[in-house]
Amino acid sequence: MCNRLRFSIRCANFAIVTKDENEISMDVSGEMTMKDIARQLGVSVATVSRALKDSPSISRERREMIQAFAREHNYTPNAIAEQLRNSRKMPVKVIGVIVPEFIHYYFACVLAGIEQEASARGYRILVAASHENEEREKRICESFYKNKVCGIIASQAKETEDFSHFVKLNEQRVPLMFFDRICPAINANRVVVDDYMGTFKAVTHLIESGCRRIAFYGTTLNLEIGKNRYNGYKDALYQHGLTLDKSLVRQCDVREQAEVITPELLDLPEPPDAFFTVNDDTAIGVLYTVKRRGLKIPDDVSICGFTNSTYAQTCDPQLTSVEQNGLEVGREATECLIGLVEGTISREHAVKRIVKTRLIVRETTR
Repeated sequence: MCNRLRFSIRCANFAIVTKDENEISMDVSGEMTMKDIARQLGVSVATVSRALKDSPSISRERREMIQAFAREHNYTPNAIAEQLRNSRKMPVKVIGVIVPEFIHYYFACVLAGIEQEASARGYRILVAASHENEEREKRICESFYKNKVCGIIASQAKETEDFSHFVKLNEQRVPLMFFDRICPAINANRVVVDDYMGTFKAVTHLIESGCRRIAFYGTTLNLEIGKNRYNGYKDALYQHGLTLDKSLVRQCDVREQAEVITPELLDLPEPPDAFFTVNDDTAIGVLYTVKRRGLKIPDDVSICGFTNSTYAQTCDPQLTSVEQNGLEVGREATECLIGLVEGTISREHAVKRIVKTRLIVRETTR
């Protein structure tokens, strides 16, 4: 596969880019560009640019020839690239966005919120996925800086342990706004959900419904989100007089892992009577494993997820889950970043906003 641009979607206000090289191309593969027109007609790119702008510095005959060729080949100008070319004259209104994955429901919701707010404020977004890879994340940051985005909204990759790329952007005065996963190496601007309290309330619900041996499936404790949810789980147990059993605590944040680990816990001499999981995908892995064992949900085993994705309502039985409000997180993060870019929010102190969660009780808990 070509190692330049592997996947790209562009519309009026939204570009998704996934690639392997350091520099992000602003053109969609297969689309006519000014370089293509110049090459076909044997003129310079500057001549094409001036002709398309109807500049009198080009003869009328040549202007009409170039304009006709552009019309015949359905050429449309790339608004993002044009803005970058003019970046010395005016601020670039393009926001770089880094997500761990495109296909994750929560990140898709956050992206939707970012795009809505950016569009309403006259900004465009350029999006790239780290695929949870530190080196890829570093290349994306470098590419965004080279392409002069006005600011970056990011959720850190799980694998990232060296934060020098974010530190460098911070030192270069590039406005940075984190969501969901926060860079611990800097006093970062952030918009997050109340992970601790969302987990605390969910585990409290399980306890108050009669559960006593509650398993916890979380993400790595290197991430602040992982620490906060684990602490919410522990504190809910302690506050209700229950002992923490570390044999019930596992790092597990994808469905495939859940389907491997859950049978091990169900085979314990004292198996869990409930599971709290860091996301809905993992919860559904637990759900189907428990059902295959012939256990009844929630009579024998209760299950609670975190996200309140569409899967929570389409699985059988429907999943109890903590609503994460990704759309609101995206809007808040974009509003704050634009405030930093335009100077309506001071850069002297880190912006820290928390979006509230709520527990949606359905059929997998008593």
